[in-house]
Amino acid sequence: MPRGRVTVREVAAATGVSIATVSRVLNQQGSVAPETRELVERAVSELGLRAPSPRGGTAKPVDGAVYVRCPYVLTDYFGLIVSSIAETLDRHGRQVILNAGEAAAQEPVLSRLPAQRGVGGAILILPPEPAEEVVRLRARRLPFVVVDPRTTLPRDVASVSAAHHSGARQVTAHLTSLGHTRIGVIAGPREWLAADARLSGHSAALAEAGILPDSALTRHVEPTVEQGRRAAAELLSLTPRPTALVAFNDKTALGALHAAADRDLSVPHDLSITGFDDIDLSRATTPQLTTVRQPLQEMGRMAVSLLTRLLDRHQLEALHIELATDLVIRGTTGRAP
Repeated sequence: MPRGRVTVREVAAATGVSIATVSRVLNQQGSVAPETRELVERAVSELGLRAPSPRGGTAKPVDGAVYVRCPYVLTDYFGLIVSSIAETLDRHGRQVILNAGEAAAQEPVLSRLPAQRGVGGAILILPPEPAEEVVRLRARRLPFVVVDPRTTLPRDVASVSAAHHSGARQVTAHLTSLGHTRIGVIAGPREWLAADARLSGHSAALAEAGILPDSALTRHVEPTVEQGRRAAAELLSLTPRPTALVAFNDKTALGALHAAADRDLSVPHDLSITGFDDIDLSRATTPQLTTVRQPLQEMGRMAVSLLTRLLDRHQLEALHIELATDLVIRGTTGRAP
């Protein structure tokens, strides 16, 4: 090929590194191993591709910007995921187009996204759209990754989530080991995939302890403090009342703590309460909240890694990735009264 007409993609193919790595070398950005930088620079010199001047400002993305859709308020949960995605994309030399906030949930974004100028790929965080609308992006050849899918997606759609089943199983097993046999559940919305997985993990831990699940002990609510308080109040009005409450979200767990205080119940002496997420809120309660830590920032980084490989036309073998969760035991759990 004549000198000066070689593309970034051809340099990547010649060296065996990603297009994003070639772009970082050409734009003299960091986070590239010295031997890799030397390999790319040698290939550029031999093939004749001309590197851009660093005086031109920030590097332009190779295949367009990445559209990040998070149609929710960027609180500590979603904020951690989005900031991690943005920071990682910046390291890859890619620009970000952010669509966020509750009003964004009403926008028909996905249908017009493939035709949007300057967009090379997308990361969708807990998309509220039906699965078939999400899958339609694949038919229109837009590379995308789903973070924490709300509903079941086909096997060939790339997604990242936490290990919801094993996390819920861990926390319920912790409670049964403390002697709790009547455990109330403040679950997420029925249609959420994560809620199903966590209920499954909860039931598995009960079965291991020889306890039959009781549907009367489960409430499905939106993940807010007020909804958690209301659900906990209903569960604590049962006779006999639960000795422990498992909340599938730290905010609903905070609501459960308020409901316990409303009834002058001491936590954990009279009632044990657990959460899920391990956001900053879990360390701001008194006592501090026993919860399940989700790797929220790693979920964002992994989403970028998968999307980068899709943009580089790599074949992905593991399209559905579950990241491990950890049980964090603090002060809101104790032996059953």
